[in-house]
This record gives sequence, C-alpha cells and structure tokens, in this order.
Amino acid sequence: MGVDYYKILQVDRSAKDEDLKKAYRRLAMKWHPDKNPNNKKEAEAKFKQISEAYDVLSDPQKRGIYDQYGEEGLNGVPPGAGGFPGGGDGGPTSFRFNPRSADDIFSEFFGFSRPFGGMGDMGGRAGGSGFSRGGPFGEDIFAQFRSAAGESCGHMQRKGAAIERQLPCSLEDLYKGTTKKMKISRDVSDASGRPSTVEEILTIEIKPGWKKGTKITFPEKGNEQRGVIPSDLVFIIDEKPHSLFKRDGNDLVVTQKISLVEALTGYTVQLTTLDGRNLTFPINSTISPTYEEVVKGEGMPIPKEPSKKGNLRIKFNIKFPSRLTSEQKSGIKRLLTSP
Repeated sequence: MGVDYYKILQVDRSAKDEDLKKAYRRLAMKWHPDKNPNNKKEAEAKFKQISEAYDVLSDPQKRGIYDQYGEEGLNGVPPGAGGFPGGGDGGPTSFRFNPRSADDIFSEFFGFSRPFGGMGDMGGRAGGSGFSRGGPFGEDIFAQFRSAAGESCGHMQRKGAAIERQLPCSLEDLYKGTTKKMKISRDVSDASGRPSTVEEILTIEIKPGWKKGTKITFPEKGNEQRGVIPSDLVFIIDEKPHSLFKRDGNDLVVTQKISLVEALTGYTVQLTTLDGRNLTFPINSTISPTYEEVVKGEGMPIPKEPSKKGNLRIKFNIKFPSRLTSEQKSGIKRLLTSP
C-alpha cells in the first residue's frame, strides 16, 4: 500500500473522527519543528507525515479512496483498479490528491501556527488577528494547548505506558475473520475532576489471515489520571492450538496417520477445512516417510491480498507393523523383488 497513514497516526483502521483528532493533536504538538530545535530536520519530516496522514484520514472521500486503493489511488488511477467510484460514465474519476501545507493544517486545527516559536506569529498566517479563544472545534485553544503540548508551568505531560492484553483467537477465527466485543472498565474524571468508573464495549474486527502477534490499538482508553495522558489499550492476537491443523506462515500443515499398505498401494485424503468444506482427493504415488502432498490455495488467507491463500501441506505418519510372520516376510520379499 505504500505509506501507512494509520500507522503514522498510531490509530486503528476503524478509528473514528474523534480518535483522529486526539492522535493528530498529540503527535503534531510532539513533533512540531519549533519544539525540536536540536533535531529539526527529522521533526520537520515527521510533522509533514503526520499532517498528511490527518489530512487524508479526516476527509471521508480521501479516506475512502485510500482504504480501497492505497496511496497510489490518491495520486490517480492505480493499474488495474478499473476506475474509482463516482465516474459518471463508468470510467475512472479524475481525482488527484494535492497535499496541503503542514503549517496550514496545524493552523486550521489549533487556531495558531507557532506554539513554541515566541509571540511573533500570533495570527498563524498573514492577516491573522492573534490567538483565538475558540478553535475550529469550539474548544478553548489555551486548554487545548496545555493538554496537547503537555506543557504547563514548565512541566512536560507524560503518557501512561500502553496496556497490553492477549486476545485468544481460534484458527477458524483467523481463517474466516470475525468480530469480537470486549467489555472494559476504566477510571475517568468529570468536568470538576471527580473520579468515576465507566464501562465500555470495544468492537474488534479480526481480519482473515491475521497472525499471532498482530496488534489492535485503541488510543487513550486507559485510566485517566491528573497530569497524565491516558494509556493506549493494545490487544495482541494470540492463536489457540488447533486439534488438526498447524499454521506455518500462510500455509496450513496437517499430518495423516496411514498404514504401510496404504502408503504402498494408494490413499485417499479426506479433510474438513476450517470453513467447513469437505476435501477429498486420491494420492496414487508411493508415500514415503518424508513425502508431502501440497494443495495450492487451501492455506490461510494472505492479509494484504485477501483473495489469495497459502498452501495446504499434508504430511504422513506411516504406521509400520510391529512384527511380521515368516510367511509375510517371504511374501513381501517376493513381491518387492519380482521383476
């Protein structure tokens, strides 16, 4: 997909408008070039990335095109896309994304452009009339500045360490995709600062093909404490063991127990897939202890290419007889050595 705007803003792909605002507010103030005089080059690059990510994700049209076609879609019609929705004649739309100035986005969001650079640019852009008491979202800009910049009376506001929780998923969940709902309780403060506990249901969309270790982040869903930005709540995918299949990257591996007679004379594999289909196919080759049958396209979905899947690899555990009679030995020897 190219640039991952969700990763840049540190939000989940299901992030709502308020989540995007919180993320941009925090990151823009952290990486504003005026706040990083000793590391200005890196800060400018990050500040520009953060602003571009917010510009795209906060605009429903741009976000829709980005989600469907990636960064390439914002710059025109990607190869093989078949046109963007909205083309009246069924052909591609002439949409092209023109990134706005990071300073313009910052000024529009906060109501001023130089929070750390002194008082010389109090209006943000030319023609400005000084600091506004109310920002573009009806907020007190000074309160916004204190919470976002984390600087009040010279003290830097810190953010609580991320809270990580395991999210057990069956192999069927990770094959087909599913929705899980998690109930959380957290401490919050009302307008007067009095603490209270609220309960909330979080909806987690598990995408087909997600792997163990995949993280889903809910920004600032931890407990609220005075002077501390709430922690992010992070769910980490954990894969439950399966009774039949094992996962190896995007492949599924299964082991079939067969007899020596079946290994030498032929065997028919019968399997029920993770989505409930029945697979039946014969193996006419001689099956050795190291033999592996590969069925293409019957493995796990590939997250970045949902229409594609890995392979199903079938291994065999051959059960040899514990003892043979003299007649059986002679018969096998005669059969195997005959021309």
